[in-house]
Order: sequence, then C-alpha cells, then structure tokens
Amino acid sequence: MAVKYETELYPALKAFWTARGYEVKAEVKGCDLVALRHGESLPVIVEMKKTFTLALLLQGLERQRTGAAVWLAVERNRVKKGAHNQRFGEISDLCRRLSLGFMTVTFYKTKPPVIEVWCEIGSPADAGFRAAGGPAVGGAAGVAEIVEGAERYAAAAAAAPLVPVAVPTARSGGRRKGAAKLLKEFAGRSGDYNVGGSTKRKLVTAYRERALQCALALRCAEAPALAPREVGALTRVADPGQLLRSNYYGWFAKAGRGLYALTPAGRAALDEYAEAVSYWTTRFPWASVAASAGQTESQSDHSDVRFGDAADPANPRFDGAAEDEAAESTTYYIEELHRS
Repeated sequence: MAVKYETELYPALKAFWTARGYEVKAEVKGCDLVALRHGESLPVIVEMKKTFTLALLLQGLERQRTGAAVWLAVERNRVKKGAHNQRFGEISDLCRRLSLGFMTVTFYKTKPPVIEVWCEIGSPADAGFRAAGGPAVGGAAGVAEIVEGAERYAAAAAAAPLVPVAVPTARSGGRRKGAAKLLKEFAGRSGDYNVGGSTKRKLVTAYRERALQCALALRCAEAPALAPREVGALTRVADPGQLLRSNYYGWFAKAGRGLYALTPAGRAALDEYAEAVSYWTTRFPWASVAASAGQTESQSDHSDVRFGDAADPANPRFDGAAEDEAAESTTYYIEELHRS
C-alpha cells in the first residue's frame, strides 16, 4: 500500500520513538522528527521520505553536523520488488558505513503498519528486527506491539558489540552550536503541534508560541492595551518589547506610547492555534479565569457585555460579573508579578 504523502509515515515513527522513552516533536529547525530522552544530552533526528533517494542520504549527512544520532526512514512498498530504492539490504550497509540509522515503514489496508529497523547506528549487520503496529491504524494493540519490539531490539543492541562509527564532518565547535540551537528550539515548544514531513504549512515554532502567549495576555487584559513590561509580567516571555515591536505576524498594533493592542489577525491566530493556546491557558492562572468566565457566559448567553475591546465582535463575550472577575484576576497577577 503506497503512501501519497511522507507525512503519513510520521504517526508510526513517533509511536516507535515514544515507546523507546523519547519525547518527540516534528519539524524542529527543518528536521522532520526530533526525539530527546531524559538524561541524554544529544537528540535523535529522523529524516523521512517516501522512497530512498540521494537527496535523503545527503540530508542525513548534513544533519550529522549537529552531532545528533541521525536516522533515515522510508516506506517499504511491497509492490515495488526489485526497484533500485527497495534494495534495503544494500542501503542499510551503506547507512551503517556512514553511521546513519535506517528504518522502513510498511503499510497495510487491514492491519497496523510494520516498522523494520535495518541498521542501528554503530550496530553489526545482523541486529535488525521488525516492530509491528502504529497508532494511526493499529490502536492500543499496535502501540503495544511497537513497545514490545522496541524493548526487544534495545536489549539486543545493548548486548551486541559496536563497530567503529564515522565521525561527522563538522568540527566539534560547529556540532556543539548546531546541537544547542536544536535543543533550544525543542525545549521552547510546549508540545508537538506539527506533523513531520509537512510542507507549505504554518509551523508552531518556539517563537510563534511566545507570540501566542503575548496575544493571549492582550486578549485577557482588562485594558484595551498593555505595556510590554505588563505582558512580560504575565507571560514571563523574554524580551516581549522586541517581539511586540517587530510584529512579525501582524498580530499586534501600537495603541499609544509604549502600549500595544491585539489586532483582528491576532485574535484569529488564537483560534487557529487553539491546541497550543489551550496549553498556555492552563499554565497561566489569569488566562484560566478568563476562559472559565467565557465558558460560563457562553452557557447562559444572555449578555451583550464584551471583555476587552467592546467594539470588536471577535472578542469573547462575558456577563458583567464574569468580566469583573477576569479583569480583577489579570490586574492582580500583573501587580504581583511586578512586585516579585
């Protein structure tokens, strides 16, 4: 069963690395999949393609400049037997020589996808295994099979003697810088809101998440505009003034000297990236109060009083008591955070 888009490989690959104890995020600094395990200083990078190509191989070698463990993943199409990019034994030998991990994903119409690890980085030639399953089509049973297969392979890899591995071509200083940038972006994201292999899609990056936090503070404020220091006090975003002034996404507008307000585009963005916004709403007490007030009003639906800019129908609507409670909460946290 041939896949149409490489993004279809991502759910099964994410489940595999999650089962091995990694936190997984997609599209980090251009990498399709980045996985990091607690206690390890360097991440795992997985680059995906529908078929094995020279471009994929070169991309993997380029990713090694970060110092990360780099894997290549492609679909194993059972129909294309004998095709040059289906000669996985030879491909895995090449990847082993280049210190690249190599794995394939086989899709079926009626059962979970099957992941095959052809070579682990630094492993001998006979250490491969098959791990069946995937959450996209396999459900809980598929995930259990991936966990069992991953554990089996981890034990085999630990017992097998490692062969000498090639050293990435970048100098050690370059690898440290590349890894630091990757880890900083990874840590700056609150969750995995993207899909690996995506193209021409807006990505939820660490910078976009910081902008969303600022937009959330402006939407929940009792005043129509806030100063950068007030936004910073609410969100703890580093250098909110620079972010508001640069206005990269067009979400903010000057509303006076040293004051910024939320634009209609900013309010629309809070709905567009609702999953990420929901996370930050639970993290900020003042945002939780505002969200609760909005839910209460939407259930009663009997008031025309709006929270924030009364002239803008895109703003959430509240009854008077809920508005006062949310506004007082936001003001309280601004004052408390200023004093701390």
